[in-house]
Amino acid sequence: MSNRRVVITGLGVTTPLGIGIEALWDGLLEKKCAIGPIQQWDPSGLPCRLAAELPDFKLRDYIPKNYRKSIKVMARDIVIAVTSSYLAVKDSGLVTKCLVDRDEAGDIPPVDSTRLGCNIGAGLICADLVELAGALNTAVDDDGKFSLTKWGAEGMTNLTPLWLLKFLPNMLACHVTIVHDAQAPSNTITCGEASSHLAIGEAYRTIQRGAADVCICGGAETKLHPMAIARHTLWGRLNTEDNASPKTASLPFGAKRRGMIPSEGGGLVILESLDHAKKRGARIYAELAGFGASCSARSWNKPDPTGRSIMLAIQKALTDADTKREDIDLVNPFGSGTPDHDASEIAGWNAAMGDTLEKTYAMTTRGSLGNNGAGTGAIDFAATVMSLHRNTVPVSINTNELDQACKFRFAQNDPKDVPIRQAITASPSFAGGQSAALIIQRFQE
Repeated sequence: MSNRRVVITGLGVTTPLGIGIEALWDGLLEKKCAIGPIQQWDPSGLPCRLAAELPDFKLRDYIPKNYRKSIKVMARDIVIAVTSSYLAVKDSGLVTKCLVDRDEAGDIPPVDSTRLGCNIGAGLICADLVELAGALNTAVDDDGKFSLTKWGAEGMTNLTPLWLLKFLPNMLACHVTIVHDAQAPSNTITCGEASSHLAIGEAYRTIQRGAADVCICGGAETKLHPMAIARHTLWGRLNTEDNASPKTASLPFGAKRRGMIPSEGGGLVILESLDHAKKRGARIYAELAGFGASCSARSWNKPDPTGRSIMLAIQKALTDADTKREDIDLVNPFGSGTPDHDASEIAGWNAAMGDTLEKTYAMTTRGSLGNNGAGTGAIDFAATVMSLHRNTVPVSINTNELDQACKFRFAQNDPKDVPIRQAITASPSFAGGQSAALIIQRFQE
């Protein structure tokens, strides 16, 4: 493998705190919480009726006019990813086919599409219940029961022929690569909450080995769906006790944490080889210097109480970046707010970082944004990059009363202006035991 340096030149996020990186960053600095009662549909039949919802936005504002017909076959997860890709490309100063088709290229030559890659983390996309229920209703026999025979003969014909294409996880990357004409290596990663970190890490490796010069990478997902919320309810992962107190319902690593709050959103970032970025005079946020990944085979749905998976991912990232834990100035743990998963993550971070955690600032966005699965890590990554870029640690809300075993040092009352040379962000998945960690460094020639 070559030793090409990889830098971060574009950040695009679609979050409940706002659309775009500045909206996210300002929301974190202002200690905003986006969690509230679910508004998109009636949640009264569910024990958890809270979520962090996206503000109103229109995908047509972020795609070429000639691609608007494709909106019909885009689930919300896809819409989030495509929106974030446009924001990331615009923020980077690159020109892709999307900007050319939108007449936004100006005099800047387009990027070489054969050297533009894409890696996106995705989740389990839930079917549109209104569309599905309408078709199922036409497959009922004379006794009022669902009939597979009628479903095959009539019911299925009431779904659009392209219906399934809305709900395949790889369709996020499919639409992004088409819109931007990304022809270099492309991949989809579906490993729950670890998906974004793994996708960014794979893009990092793709550029390192010379298979691409630029990669659009990150993740997107919505957990704000009746089936998704029902699934996490059955697993006992949601906070069902604080519907009347939305602003304090998500307690990352809290001593009184009672479960996660579902969310929606995501982010895509632009990774670029240093020589490519310098050649075009790009603004460089930071350098991506290390990547580590691991997996615990202990259980498919229960976290390892020792946190071994997250520990190994962090250690591998430190080794890959050729740095020591004592040299890390900021850590970005996940902090879902579920009792078991937070305990596992605390154990893993403690094992990997030791007493340095007590001296190192930490930040988490779960108190503000909840957990949207595959897209959460990309939002965290972008927030961590901004923290390093601005030498500022935002307040991590709802972290004033932490688990006794927790050593994280969160900013409590006001953002902290501190020099940040190196940061580490890591994410463990809820199911399967996958974990990934990324080392971000201040860029130096």
